[in-house]
Amino acid sequence: MTKNAKLALSLLDLTSLSADDTNESIKALCSKAVTPFTSVAAVCVYPPFLSVCQTELKGKGVNFAAVANFPSGDEGLESAIAQTKNIIALGGNEVDLVIPYKEWIAGNKNSAPDMIRACKDVCGDQVALKVILESGAFENMDSLYDLSVAAINAGADFIKTSTGKTDTSATLEAAETMLKAIKDSGKKCGFKASGGIRTHAQAVEYMELAQNIMGESWVCADNFRFGASGLLNDLLGVLGQATDSEQKSTY
Repeated sequence: MTKNAKLALSLLDLTSLSADDTNESIKALCSKAVTPFTSVAAVCVYPPFLSVCQTELKGKGVNFAAVANFPSGDEGLESAIAQTKNIIALGGNEVDLVIPYKEWIAGNKNSAPDMIRACKDVCGDQVALKVILESGAFENMDSLYDLSVAAINAGADFIKTSTGKTDTSATLEAAETMLKAIKDSGKKCGFKASGGIRTHAQAVEYMELAQNIMGESWVCADNFRFGASGLLNDLLGVLGQATDSEQKSTY
């Protein structure tokens, strides 16, 4: 159990994307990013808070992620490009981009891949582009599979389930669909499960699913992430560390 908990902790994108985030609340988030067991993979915040994250965590082996075109995916190509450039200028080395998933569902199969290609061109090889598909909006898993393949082919470094801002966030069904798309593509692309994952037991289900599809060694921070804040305390509890009042979960 502790082995799985330590692994899950190393895969965590410690996240706060709340309307009432402040410099102080983000400092508090960052204070939890380095634990006695391992560091989390990244902190994920709104772009204006990247400077706080760097002040608190630079040199500590934690990646700096911020969201673009978030959460609606509706802000358009030029805005998404501008936001991606801004995140990089502010010191982010990971961009979590919401693509126009509603347009894909409505039948426009070009806008999402076009946005991914354009933003990946901005990111280059040094900045990871994590593409949010909003899997909970898909009633048809075939459509989600097709979007996953299109995102991978357009250059996504990760495909990610959810914003955490809709009624349905990550599900095992969606995760399986997306992981199979990665497997079938034969390309290097990671997977991020985000939204609603708050317990060690839930995390293990996702890790085991990925291991069954992609192989046990594939599940590492280079390939697999959890987008969560509420998960942290449960993992620390499993590892035997007493925690303060439960971390406010906004993801």
